[in-house]
Amino acid sequence: MQLVPLFPLQIVVFPFEDLNLHIFEPRYRELVHDCREGDLLFGIPYFQDEHPMQYGTMVRLERIAKTYPDGKMDVVAKGVKPFEIQRYRKTYPEKLYPGGYVTDLYWEQEGDSLLRIAIRERLSGLYEHMNIQKWPDKFDEEFITFEIAHKVGLSQEQEYAFLQIVSEVERQQYIIDHLDRMVPMIKEAEDMRKKVQMNGHFKHILPPKV
Repeated sequence: MQLVPLFPLQIVVFPFEDLNLHIFEPRYRELVHDCREGDLLFGIPYFQDEHPMQYGTMVRLERIAKTYPDGKMDVVAKGVKPFEIQRYRKTYPEKLYPGGYVTDLYWEQEGDSLLRIAIRERLSGLYEHMNIQKWPDKFDEEFITFEIAHKVGLSQEQEYAFLQIVSEVERQQYIIDHLDRMVPMIKEAEDMRKKVQMNGHFKHILPPKV
């Protein structure tokens, strides 16, 4: 268990994720300064219903992209590993920003190649129905599910549950099950949209032969 700086946000951050943040509050500008000077990781727990949740992701400050005259900053960070909060502190010792005693959340990266292919096939169908042209980064490589989890239409509650899954194979199956539910609903909605658009048009309909 270790004490780390925390930056609660109303988003779920995953390992390997590239994260662009606009930092404006003085306490989090202090956090960025301390992490840069001490080469520290900081934790981003999912913030919901006015309080930080139990799980989040440790991130590394990659660089400060821009500093504004009033002290605000644009920073680039990268997700490293999931964690679990054992005890939350509203302030890190002698600092303005929050902190917490956390433990690393064990997780596996080795997935199943056939499940990976199944995800590609289903996501291809989803993107086709939604007329999305751009594929997720790394999707043509041996991707890990955390790298595409923001691209498959999960709700924030589902993303938070997904973060807690230890096994990569189970995460792969979670995405497959989600897409199997989602794609038919989107196809049905698209078919309905086309029918609505056709309403009022002259239709060439062959009458039945009776």
